[in-house]
Amino acid sequence: MMIARADFAFLHPLRVRWNECDAQGIVFNANYFLYYDIAVWEWTRALGFPRYQEAPEFVTAHAECDFLGSALFDDEIEIGMRCARLGSKSMEMATAVFRGETLLNAGRLIYVHVRQGTKESTPLPDSFKARIRAFEKVAPTS
Repeated sequence: MMIARADFAFLHPLRVRWNECDAQGIVFNANYFLYYDIAVWEWTRALGFPRYQEAPEFVTAHAECDFLGSALFDDEIEIGMRCARLGSKSMEMATAVFRGETLLNAGRLIYVHVRQGTKESTPLPDSFKARIRAFEKVAPTS
């Protein structure tokens, strides 16, 4: 798995809190998805949508991750979020958790764009796609 910290235009810093850990002081596996959820909305803000109500609306269609190392209580980590693929109605996000340069977790999230206030899928706005292409260090595939 070739995921480099430098591939991410967006990295969200976070300090691991005690309540996110199991009895061994290791981040409980389900919390990586919480980290990804936090980071995707911070990524959306970085794209220029400061308020949730102004951003395009998405639903999660798929979520996966690989555990490559362990984040521990009080570690300073960074959650990388990058749009890897833009479809007509969906986008795929490449995700990663780093402690320094060490890759601890790598994932993939697929979001489907829906009409505001509904769960009806609708095409991604061209203006949103343009923002993503201008923002990312590594251009998303189509």
